[in-house]
Amino acid sequence: MTLHPQVVAALAVRPRPAAEVIDADPLAALVAGRAAMLAAVPAECGPPSPVASVSDVDADGVPCRLYVPAPGVPVLVYAHGGGWAMGNVDIVDAFCRRVADRSGCAVLSVDYRLAPEHPYPAPVDDVETALNWLRREGLGLDVGRVAIGGDSAGGHLATVVARRQRDAGRPLAHQVLIYPVIDPAMSSDSYRDLGGAGLDRATMARFWDLFVPDPADRVAPDVAPLAAPLAGMPPTLLITAEYDVLRDEGERYGVELLAAGVPVVTVRYQGVNHGFVRKLALFDAAAVAADQIAAALRAALV
Repeated sequence: MTLHPQVVAALAVRPRPAAEVIDADPLAALVAGRAAMLAAVPAECGPPSPVASVSDVDADGVPCRLYVPAPGVPVLVYAHGGGWAMGNVDIVDAFCRRVADRSGCAVLSVDYRLAPEHPYPAPVDDVETALNWLRREGLGLDVGRVAIGGDSAGGHLATVVARRQRDAGRPLAHQVLIYPVIDPAMSSDSYRDLGGAGLDRATMARFWDLFVPDPADRVAPDVAPLAAPLAGMPPTLLITAEYDVLRDEGERYGVELLAAGVPVVTVRYQGVNHGFVRKLALFDAAAVAADQIAAALRAALV
């Protein structure tokens, strides 16, 4: 597999620890990985762009960052990636700013609790708590038009919460899923074929173990999105990356949503790897993807 030069450059910005280092002290490796992810934000994401109002808010105990380009606009509730165990609102700050500016929608970025300190269902519950808080408080926004989205593990959280809201009779207007984690069994061919571009099977297996330690829980619909009926899910924009072990399960989810009658646009970005969308300083495709997301939200909500 010959990687695109921008992928090679991106991998050099934040080198991953060797497997033997992780195996020797998994907790220390996780702590170091969290710090490295945050330290790399300026190089990966670039300077923040202006939005009319940016504020940190408390959503019934869940810290969030709210981006508001104008009063009275619809809202995207967003969950960051990081294997349910890494990251925070800072790693997607530049991305959320761009989406808010280009879409004309507010963005509520959720700083959910992380595993292993707070395993399943805490991250799912936090995203839903923030969404319910937003709908109750209003905040001068159009909370009758709300979308949900996320990348990687955040995409998993987003679509689980979207299904919960559907089941509760409070359906969302749209969902944006960026290389979402879908399959706890990690059964797709892309795990075998694409392990050399930053994210691999061993890393995802560790993340699953941190998030849902009991394998018996991994068949529940709140963990395995394909275990639930999909009819009535929100219209969906689903983005995958060519060099990503999650590519095939994300695209399969798009096929299954479509088969259930859900309007879906699935787009595979070529020449890029997992995590590219938020890395606006490193990938030409990142700005294109962010603007595609903004355009989809504009069409669905504004």
